Amino acid sequence: MSEFRIEHDSMGDVQVPKTALYGAQTQRALDNFAISTLTLPPRFIHAVVHIKKAAALTNRQLGLLDEDISWAICAACDSLLAGHYIDQFPIDVFQTGSGTSTNMNVNEVIAHIASDLAGQKVHANDHVNMSQSSNDTIPSAIHISAALALKQQLYPAMEELHTSLLGKSEALMDVVKTGRTHLMDAMPITLGQEISGWASQIESNYVRLQMALPQLLRLAQGGTAVGTGINAHPEFATRFAANLSEATHLEFLPADNFFAHMSAQDTAVAISGQLKTLAVSLMKIANDLRWMNSGPLAGLGEIQLQALQPGSSIMPGKVNPVIPEAVCMAAAQVMGNDVSIGIAGQSGNFQLNVMLPLIAYNLLQSIELLSNSCNELADKTIAPFQVNRDNLNKALAQNPILVTALNPLIGYEKAAAIAKKAYQEGRAIIDVAEEETKLGRAELEALLNPEKLTRGGL
Repeated sequence: MSEFRIEHDSMGDVQVPKTALYGAQTQRALDNFAISTLTLPPRFIHAVVHIKKAAALTNRQLGLLDEDISWAICAACDSLLAGHYIDQFPIDVFQTGSGTSTNMNVNEVIAHIASDLAGQKVHANDHVNMSQSSNDTIPSAIHISAALALKQQLYPAMEELHTSLLGKSEALMDVVKTGRTHLMDAMPITLGQEISGWASQIESNYVRLQMALPQLLRLAQGGTAVGTGINAHPEFATRFAANLSEATHLEFLPADNFFAHMSAQDTAVAISGQLKTLAVSLMKIANDLRWMNSGPLAGLGEIQLQALQPGSSIMPGKVNPVIPEAVCMAAAQVMGNDVSIGIAGQSGNFQLNVMLPLIAYNLLQSIELLSNSCNELADKTIAPFQVNRDNLNKALAQNPILVTALNPLIGYEKAAAIAKKAYQEGRAIIDVAEEETKLGRAELEALLNPEKLTRGGL
């Protein structure tokens, strides 16, 4: 018993570890929810703390909260936002669907710290949770944490990857290689053109995710229990959004309809869909890099990725494309998260969605995985890879598909016959075309110039 203290809530007394900053409701959640070892990430906890600080400021401005208590709550929030006491938020992701346990966990920790600072009792419900409910706080925290993660983490990572791709594309715009469709030889392109396609994918994803941000800036906070705003001042939502905006440097606004933002999670589902699209793009880029790097002798061997670590425990000298492989796994996780978020989004029963912690966890994990994947691709894959020009030129010289350029002059069927003969005899297409057509050597050299063929046209 010397290692515990007694805390009280509306259901009675509970033993809580003596050193814990949380109280009875957190301890009940720890006792009740033992589904996994997953906890909500610090970014989400900090979003809830931002809510508590903005609420304390707002309630003081509205004359509802004592100035000393408001100051103590804000000071406690600042300490948490600085990264202190993150170990005091141990509740399982798989908890009550409203996230009430996490809301009360934050309330209790802030109340404990604030009580010490104020020299008087600061109550978790009456003071820290004033004008709020878990039912508007947790949906708001999902939006706040996701918006901050996009702004601070994912957007900069995508910008870095896009810049890296554009630079590599420009540097390799004159390197001609065999194009491939269906994994089979096709008309030539430049390596720069190929990489420009990757850059465009990232740019398009960036635009879509930028367009989604304003939806995240609309908050459920102020709807309280069911969306009506019961027990909250009529001006609370507007003033709260202003105080939160000042603290986070994002322009948050009250939701245009609290009922929709509390009963549904359509915005989170939509954002997750955009994140899934980015994951698909990253997996395409990563797999292209893996194919191009394959070999070095029995594969394509078009490029050589940076050697980062030994690739085999049994085969000496083997080096594998570890970063693209890791990115593919991260992308797969994001795609799985999107499925979970979609299912969770369907669980808005009447006035409340009851899978909020799952949505929060998966959405933030997806943003983090994609941010780190973009950084890893840019720094350890795109920037340092080298081009094996001899391999590119050798494959290009033997590519029978170059005969496509002769279609307008000799027709498709004649061109197909030339391509087939060149492939069967292992000869250069220009030599066979010279034998099978009336075109002269100089004219064929001009028509079949691989670099010229990358420019399109007739």
